[in-house]
Amino acid sequence: MNHRVEAVESDGVQPLADREFEQIRRLAHRTFGLDLKPGKEELVSARLRRLVRDGGFHTFQDYYKNVVADRTGAALLAMIDALATNHTSFLREADHFEFLRQTVVPVLARRDPVEIWCAACSTGEEVWTLAMVLNEAMPGKRIRITASDISNKALRCAERAAYPVARCQGVPPTWMSRYFVADARPATAYRVTPAIRALAAFRRINLVEPYSWQRPFPVIFCRNVMIYFDSATQEKVVAGLASQLEPGGYLFVGHAESLARVSHSLEYVKPAVYRKPDREGKWSKSS
Repeated sequence: MNHRVEAVESDGVQPLADREFEQIRRLAHRTFGLDLKPGKEELVSARLRRLVRDGGFHTFQDYYKNVVADRTGAALLAMIDALATNHTSFLREADHFEFLRQTVVPVLARRDPVEIWCAACSTGEEVWTLAMVLNEAMPGKRIRITASDISNKALRCAERAAYPVARCQGVPPTWMSRYFVADARPATAYRVTPAIRALAAFRRINLVEPYSWQRPFPVIFCRNVMIYFDSATQEKVVAGLASQLEPGGYLFVGHAESLARVSHSLEYVKPAVYRKPDREGKWSKSS
């Protein structure tokens, strides 16, 4: 059965053929773990068509060859940015932040500084939610949030920390007045205040490639990214995250991302919350 995707516009680019989709699918899986199952041909065509056209290519095959041949890696990064899904929002899956505030913060508050890794941070709403939650719960405490993502485009947006009014819906009014600055009157967008922006540092990381930190984290958020990976890649990613987690530290994943079918070393705490075993109770003693 042929799944050729017909061109929506007459831009001179030939429709995506089955063989081309398979080449791109394999490249995406091999380089950054994305699992593009059959049926995603239209999505791939729509997201990559501009890159194909702007590169002066007439077929996805020619575009694919250029990505593979580009020794700088720039073409591959552009493809990743185009294919990566960056849907997120402030206070998404709010029960995680409540659990953090009630259960984890009382122990973290004895540390200085408090350090958290927000992996797969997307366009930053999760980063700034964490910053605001921790600032509210531990006023005056030194907080360091390390944020990472595979998409340079998403990271630029996260660092800029400016969001249209519609994206800020659901943020408590007290937070809006305390932690955001309007771009104009009436506001069309809001930017996170400099004091909160100073709590986070950003770095590009591909979770399926080797990476390391100077020391493990007591808390890692890696939510709503593993749903795009197959089980083997999920297992690899979780193992990597667990290796960067302190004994007794917490890993938060998305509610759609149960680890029940993935082999891992973590203990189940509650839905979408896991903890690294701490047999000797060092986590609470060293905090």
